[in-house]
Amino acid sequence: MFKSKSSSNFDATGSTSTTIIGSGTTITGNMQCNGDIRIDGILKGNLIAKAKVIIGAGGLVEGDIEGKQADLMGTVRGTLKISDLLYLHAKSIVDGDIYAGQLQIDSLASFNGQCKMVGNVTGSLNVIEMGANAERLVLVNK
Repeated sequence: MFKSKSSSNFDATGSTSTTIIGSGTTITGNMQCNGDIRIDGILKGNLIAKAKVIIGAGGLVEGDIEGKQADLMGTVRGTLKISDLLYLHAKSIVDGDIYAGQLQIDSLASFNGQCKMVGNVTGSLNVIEMGANAERLVLVNK
């Protein structure tokens, strides 16, 4: 009587899934994820992500983070190792060292630590460009 006209492909590996740690949630321990992860709660431990890491405005990570890309709007107390773009939005706080392929920092972001730009395999130079309004610092591989 009822026939489905649409077909659905379900990826059981979860390679394109997004993990969300909601506000009011605290996780203690290390985490690994294959997809994107968004943290609006608290993570007390290290995080290894194979995709994008997003720390929301109310998010807090007390530990090291490794990932491909990261957008920070909250607080990180630990070392950040991001192979591509690390974006520190306004009002984000980083207390720890940064290792990144590219770095973008909004005004009002707070960073206390050392920063090492990790060049790509070809060894090209990283060039820092500032916008006309001097509100953003963008690192560009040329």
